Amino acid sequence: MNINERIKALLDEHPIVLFMKGTPEFPMCGFSSRAAQALSQSGATFHAVNVLEYPQVRAALPHFANWPTFPQLFIQGELIGGCDIIEDLQSSGELARMASDVAGVAHR
Repeated sequence: MNINERIKALLDEHPIVLFMKGTPEFPMCGFSSRAAQALSQSGATFHAVNVLEYPQVRAALPHFANWPTFPQLFIQGELIGGCDIIEDLQSSGELARMASDVAGVAHR
């Protein structure tokens, strides 16, 4: 399985995926920390991928997603954006709604 297929498989397996530097518990950059906090505060259950642990993912994802920086948030396989977008969605309450919608789909 090539790296793009591995990324696609991760996105298919988990409804909400945050590709970040570090982990939610031990973020390795401020932007990743803020993104994980915004997701947690919005009640989102998400799968985090530490791109520092997976250099192939770190190298391929910017091309795969057409987004140059980390973190990168995907919901139901669709790129949502990076830290600023995540925080804006959280501030408006939209991130909580999106997470709730995903949870509702998962329980159907």
